[in-house]
Amino acid sequence: MVIASARLAASELLQPAFRRVLLKSVGLTILLFIGTWIGLDAAFSTFLAPVLGPWPWVTTAVLWLMSAGLLVGAGFLLAPVTALIAGLFLDDVADHVEQVHYRADGRGVATPALPAVLYSIRFTALVIVANLVALLLVLLPGINVVIFFLVNGYLLGREYFMFAAMRFVSEAEANALRRANSTHILLAGFVIAGFMAVPVLNLATPVFAAALMVHLNKAIARRCPDRETGQGT
Repeated sequence: MVIASARLAASELLQPAFRRVLLKSVGLTILLFIGTWIGLDAAFSTFLAPVLGPWPWVTTAVLWLMSAGLLVGAGFLLAPVTALIAGLFLDDVADHVEQVHYRADGRGVATPALPAVLYSIRFTALVIVANLVALLLVLLPGINVVIFFLVNGYLLGREYFMFAAMRFVSEAEANALRRANSTHILLAGFVIAGFMAVPVLNLATPVFAAALMVHLNKAIARRCPDRETGQGT
């Protein structure tokens, strides 16, 4: 069930609807980093450069350190920030998957704008914290990899499944469905974590994960027709 869902999600990554979401999220992320750099440069030129004027070598050193710090920070934050922005467009991905594969079930209900923003922020914060923990364990070869997959597998599986399920049922019903199928959802979370661990490919993680969980949610609903999932009604 998990493998079949992952296969379907991967096969759809090049679909126009998916490409649009990916291009929008990556494009906005790049613009955000460019804007951050311009803002920091302007702040440096306005406030720090005049103070450091008598010591031009200090000015140069600070500028280089600031550039290096922004570059390192961008490398670490690129995927989480892309996930944050892509979170605003995930309903487009879910709509596409539902219309192409599950038209008979009807369309799910998109998350309202403000809850979607708050949900994306909360989820991105969780991903950043989880990866910071994994980063702190980098000196423990093997263990840090296990921690990365365990933490991210749980968080990613949980949050993306809730997103897919709550398009059809309440939060309480989605939580009950998640608990009843925790093994499948955790395994799907491991697949997403593995996808996220691949550089460059990780930029497409939100799109892939949303599609995977829509397929998995539908597969679970079909295996448990007696459950109150609100789907196919």
